[in-house]
Amino acid sequence: QNEKTKEQIESLLQNGKHKELRDRLCCRLTFGTAGLRSAMGAGFCYINDLTVIQSTQGIYKYLERCFSDFKQRGFVVGYDTRGQVTSNCSSKKLAKLTAAVLLAKDVPVYFFSTYVPTPFVPYAVQQLKAVAGVMITASHNRKEDNGYKVYWENGAQITSPHDKEIIKCIEECVEPWNGSWNENLVDTSPLRQDPLKKICDCYMEDLKKICYHRELNVQTNLKFVHTSFHGVGHDYVQLAFKAFGFQPPIPVPEQKDPDPDFSTVKCPNPEEGESVLELSLRLAEKENAKVVVATDPDADRLAVAEQQEKMKVCATWCVYYKNGVLFDGFVTNTYRLHNVPSGAQITSRKTSLSFSVLTLQQSFPLTETLPGFKWIGSRVKDLLDNGKEVLFAFEESIGFMCGTSVLDKDGVSAAVVIAEMATYLEGKNLTLAQKLIEIYEMYGYHISKTSYFLCYDPPTIKRIFEKLRNFDAPQSYPKFCGIYNILHVRDITTGYDSSQPNKKSVLPVSKSSQMITFTFQNGCVATLRTSGTEPKIKYYAEMCALPEQSDRTVLEEELQKLIEALIENFLEPDKNGLIWRSA
Repeated sequence: QNEKTKEQIESLLQNGKHKELRDRLCCRLTFGTAGLRSAMGAGFCYINDLTVIQSTQGIYKYLERCFSDFKQRGFVVGYDTRGQVTSNCSSKKLAKLTAAVLLAKDVPVYFFSTYVPTPFVPYAVQQLKAVAGVMITASHNRKEDNGYKVYWENGAQITSPHDKEIIKCIEECVEPWNGSWNENLVDTSPLRQDPLKKICDCYMEDLKKICYHRELNVQTNLKFVHTSFHGVGHDYVQLAFKAFGFQPPIPVPEQKDPDPDFSTVKCPNPEEGESVLELSLRLAEKENAKVVVATDPDADRLAVAEQQEKMKVCATWCVYYKNGVLFDGFVTNTYRLHNVPSGAQITSRKTSLSFSVLTLQQSFPLTETLPGFKWIGSRVKDLLDNGKEVLFAFEESIGFMCGTSVLDKDGVSAAVVIAEMATYLEGKNLTLAQKLIEIYEMYGYHISKTSYFLCYDPPTIKRIFEKLRNFDAPQSYPKFCGIYNILHVRDITTGYDSSQPNKKSVLPVSKSSQMITFTFQNGCVATLRTSGTEPKIKYYAEMCALPEQSDRTVLEEELQKLIEALIENFLEPDKNGLIWRSA
């Protein structure tokens, strides 16, 4: 019933674009590391009115089977501020259609009256004791994309077997039911409730539980700049700073309000670093603010930058790609000071090794999971249910979970915790950069680099990884990468791990994505993996040194040479038509 998407299909048909029609209509959306995610537009593998209705009908069918009290407990629906005129598609409209499917089947729906951070949905699922929830968002993806993120009753993203069973249910009920198109039901149904005030108030109150230096926060003269990247984060980060006793952070005026075109940035992903933080950094220099916190458009991730000593007339900035190490050191130290029992910390398999070293040497148990907070959140819940206390969880893609009120990454809480950390360190005449060096000098330097290539052709991606699995001979992984000797190989896609006596990976197999990790003789560990949300092949590489090996330049040079060998020998960008990450 969407005239815009109907026109797109008719136009492709009239113009003989049969290949594109096949691409759009002959495959369906599947659950990745962040739920369903694709471009907005016409087609069964795109995000649009129909595919969201179909997905929700499948979820209804599955939840009805799983929960006898489904119609008593209800369902949570949230959304961000994305939108696309050419397909008459917006996050709010898709959220209304999600709610309509359920309301038409007499399911109570907690539908937020305005846009919210993604962490509010899993938080609401737990607080309201709902059976599940959906957040309509594509997080930090390009403006053309949108997504459908599903949370289970435990407040964590769905994992197997739920995702596979939901896909089966979707395929069994693709015809829209009566009432499924009625997006106005959210305005008229007595079964719809607005949880906004209750959830926001409870969230901010729970946030105070991880505030340990309020007196310092109230007194500090430190200034902070916050950018919400044209997304949902501004109002909520302001409230979080207030909850911790801070003065509100200075917003970047050009990026404070929602804008589905993300008009001031080439890419709305704070992980891209200084190139997308330019407005924030210039404002911070003008306001003499030492720290910039940047939440991505749905406010579930956080980038941090700190002003360093001025060089001549210009300020230099350090952007913390691996700020999980800083969080880890601060969180563990804070918990020790407040006599909290020893707790576990969670890291995904794409996380910095320095996080592991720091945690283990402080005698805190460390748990690894597969990449993505869908795995981390579920593992945290398991640990909590078994009487453990979880202090912190982290993944390399600037995703942090401070405390356990939200079982997902949360940029709002992370922003205010990093502000408290900077304030606490200032009282000890330390900056974040100086603290990081202090950690490295104690536990060893860990120099890392993360980047990616774009690849829009799935068969090419598969061919690259299959070649690595059959490098010199069938079922034979590479033993060298250029001049670098490989000690061990772990392939999460197939479940192989050469370092284990039985050659089987300790982590679960994940056949839906590609991921191979190489451990080199020189101490470097490098991982190649596909993104679960974007058409990218990512690489993560890290050099680990002993504390006495403090020549950072030598380590950086060695790491750079190995990365060049990795790209040349394993990814072969020219041969495979890979697009280099733009500067």
